[in-house]
Amino acid sequence: MSKRRVVITGLGVLTPIGNNVEEFWQNLLNGVSGAAPITHFNAEKFKTHFACEVKNFDAGEILGRKEVRRLDPVMQYSLVASDEAIKDAGLDTIENKKRIGVFWASGIGGIDTLHAEIAEFTKGDGTPRFTPFLVPKMIVDASAGNISIRHGFTGPSAAIVTACASSTHCIGLGYDQILLGRADVMVVGGAEAAIGEVGVGAFNALKALSTRNDDPTAASRPFDKDRDGFVIGEGAGCLVIEELEHAMARGAKIYAEIIGVAQNADAFHITAPNPDGTGVIELINLVLKDAGIKPEDLDYINPHSTSTDLGDIAETNAIKNALGDAIYDINMSATKSMTGHLISAAGAVESIICIKTINEGKIAPTINFNEFDPQIDSNIKITPNKMIEADVNIALNINYGFGGHNSAVIFKKYQD
Repeated sequence: MSKRRVVITGLGVLTPIGNNVEEFWQNLLNGVSGAAPITHFNAEKFKTHFACEVKNFDAGEILGRKEVRRLDPVMQYSLVASDEAIKDAGLDTIENKKRIGVFWASGIGGIDTLHAEIAEFTKGDGTPRFTPFLVPKMIVDASAGNISIRHGFTGPSAAIVTACASSTHCIGLGYDQILLGRADVMVVGGAEAAIGEVGVGAFNALKALSTRNDDPTAASRPFDKDRDGFVIGEGAGCLVIEELEHAMARGAKIYAEIIGVAQNADAFHITAPNPDGTGVIELINLVLKDAGIKPEDLDYINPHSTSTDLGDIAETNAIKNALGDAIYDINMSATKSMTGHLISAAGAVESIICIKTINEGKIAPTINFNEFDPQIDSNIKITPNKMIEADVNIALNINYGFGGHNSAVIFKKYQD
């Protein structure tokens, strides 16, 4: 029995540098930073005063005022990005939706809703007065449920939570559902909306965030010797993945093909990467084996590179160890330098970057780069500061999450 082929037929995003795929892509190529002073709350009392917020976004105009009242921002972002991808794929014209599923990610869910309700309760007389919307606005699986309900998709539906690797896991596990014949189409991706007092305060406590308050746009600087932490971001990314024959039968446009996925665990530390890179090395070996390709077949890598001290060093050393000398011929770009770290949305958004890179033959830059950290091989090709053009046939996206969760997916230019 031949292996089913899985292709991408729809894309959607909502990001700090663009509220749809084309706006996002053009700003990415132009090296636009999404970092700016925080507007969601007064951040002056925190160590970090800036973030990569979604801009020029009015959920009420898009989703309706009544709908927005029952949705936490993370669910609003989820619906907007998935609406774009579903429309792009033409899924709204399919009558039988029993074999369309949704795997959606959020690491933290409706954390601002929970924070606001607890704050309201504690300043009162102690009488429990919680909104009936609290639970459905807070729970992590509500985004997957809302997408399924909104579009009538009754196939496999679940929330996948592996922190910053979550939406990459959604892609890989959704791919598996199609290979196993349990679905023909999967709507996969993730969203995060954690730029609030709890989110910023908690990551500050971990000493994970940049505190470059005097120059926010230059704060996210992967690989650079002067990096001082990641910039927290928010938004959503969505891919429609589909069995090839199903896509062809309905005349869907095809962006690219998924040829390999892999997941594993560091089993090392709840927040820190394994400094010897064992988990990442094995992850890359697994995904290359699943795709049936060699390191030299790769043309582009979008690494996880968040701009943290330990993370960038461990990751680049692991990639070099796994790929050997082939690494010196593979283009890379750390696009979190522009978007910030979108947490659970990161993998989906960065997978879309891989797909657009294949389609357009343009490689987005790693901005804010001046000089390599001396512990990072300066011969790797990180596309510093300016977009370049290159023929890209195969692209790899890699993401890692707190808890030691690792996930990877390989995309290939579609050939009939």
